[in-house]
Amino acid sequence: MTTPLHRALQALERFNATHPWDHNAHYHRWIVRQLPRRFGSALDVGCGSGDLARRLARRARTVCGIDSDPGITARARELTPAAAPVTFVTADALTEFPAGSYDVITCVAVLHHLPSAEALALFRRHLAPGGTLVVLGVARAATPYDFLLSAVAAPLNALMGWARNRGRTAPRPVSMTTTTRPAEESFPDIVRQARAVLPGARLRRRLFWRYTLVWRNR
Repeated sequence: MTTPLHRALQALERFNATHPWDHNAHYHRWIVRQLPRRFGSALDVGCGSGDLARRLARRARTVCGIDSDPGITARARELTPAAAPVTFVTADALTEFPAGSYDVITCVAVLHHLPSAEALALFRRHLAPGGTLVVLGVARAATPYDFLLSAVAAPLNALMGWARNRGRTAPRPVSMTTTTRPAEESFPDIVRQARAVLPGARLRRRLFWRYTLVWRNR
């Protein structure tokens, strides 16, 4: 027999499924605010349908978006105006990382799919002097604060879905068509690894089951 709490959670899950919204895109404006007003080259790792890459192109001379899913990179190209200084490449983030250095590297909801310390070291090697790395990540809830933040986020998540869809049932956004897997590392795990690889990195837990990492290659 199901409990009232279980039934409530099922109802909330059904509500969220009919009023979906993109938690990652919610932070795109914040990501851009961490960057210079103008910069040369940018790399978006795990670009998905290209929403963030197109936003970066408003400030960058050139933007490259990479994703391991050929279907989603094809969709990103379809959604991007021909005149935009953006290219999309199907590539593995670790074994086929684009050569060269970049003034900006962004990585949204991808780090938990990779060996995080190895990936962060790779980003550091390809970040130009003076460049900025911004990561929006997903971590496993492990501490009392994590669970408290999740409890706060759950009703806010439903309210955001309702407001963004103006109370109407809506399909999943194109940017949410790719699958993801649960994070295995906790936020404290990420903090330890990041500070070992990126001295001075700033990390912070965020609402809606995310954290942010900002590092400048001074």
